[in-house]
Amino acid sequence: MAEIKARRPNITEIIVSIPGEGKQKAYNYDLMTGPVSAGDEVILNTTAVAKNLGTGGAHFVMANVSRPDKDMSGAGHIMKLRYSPCQVKVLAAEEPDSPHAEGIKNTETLGGTPVVVGTLHSMLAPAAAGIKVATGGRARVVYVMTDGAALPLWLSNMAYELREKGLVDATITCGHAFGGDYETINIYTALLTAVEAARADVVVAAMGPGIVGTASKYGFTGVEQGEIVNAVNILNGRPVSIPRISFADLRERHRGLSHHTVTALGKIALTPCTMVLPVLTDAGQEDLVTSQIGRAGLAEKHTIVREEGRPALDELDRRGIRVTSMGRSPADDPAFFLAAGAAGIYAGKLVAGRGIANAGS
Repeated sequence: MAEIKARRPNITEIIVSIPGEGKQKAYNYDLMTGPVSAGDEVILNTTAVAKNLGTGGAHFVMANVSRPDKDMSGAGHIMKLRYSPCQVKVLAAEEPDSPHAEGIKNTETLGGTPVVVGTLHSMLAPAAAGIKVATGGRARVVYVMTDGAALPLWLSNMAYELREKGLVDATITCGHAFGGDYETINIYTALLTAVEAARADVVVAAMGPGIVGTASKYGFTGVEQGEIVNAVNILNGRPVSIPRISFADLRERHRGLSHHTVTALGKIALTPCTMVLPVLTDAGQEDLVTSQIGRAGLAEKHTIVREEGRPALDELDRRGIRVTSMGRSPADDPAFFLAAGAAGIYAGKLVAGRGIANAGS
């Protein structure tokens, strides 16, 4: 039986009473399983809790037994989560029925628009804050959420808060991810939609909450960073990559410059990007990252720059936005968040220098 804890557009957080296990948290995606009310009997997917997952560590409603009928008459012909019991219909921005279809069809270039490419959802907030700081709040920031982790954008408290507090101006979900202001079929049309329909000055592209990873070289969904860099270059954009840097992660493969960055930018990215390093106060930490970049040969392939990321974190504090990654705050792992903020500031300076086209539109 359900109790309502909180509602946001398209998602309801509930407390469910499970026989023999007491009360636990669950999420209901209203457009998929219909609305839920207090006292309803629901069927749950309990896998995330059983596996003790951090991100998404809650139950998910699969069906509302008390309200079996739901309206599926929305617009669109594109199916996401295709050929699964959870498939959902969306109106993709590039399909003929979309008001944006013709514009996207006739758009083949990003026209030099900077695209900040991250590997973790927790990079989104400092990157967006950095863009806004560097442009005096004038740049339109569009978030492209890939399908490398959580698929419904509705799950992201952070994306919702950034929209509410003005750091992100529009959202796009691509691939099998869904729930954005614009739905798209792949990363290429997502980027084109960002500039043609969402009128982006700067794009931030990164997966939703919950990266999938293993200890193997290629076995993590963050390899998509290299593929997105390639896509941005193919479409004549300016890829700006966030390196994953940490001195709080106890795993050796993530100490300093993460093996995720070395693989994604060293092996997967076949075209160049600008990789932005944060200014660190610890000379030993800077020396370690510099040596790791040298050993990986990243400077031979990409442009390496340094940027001060602290103003982005100060902006998050000013707006009352609390960010964490792997349970760690900026105070716990400053290098990680400074790297994302620095990339945002660098990208913001690019558009501030050439003039901001879409501010206020």
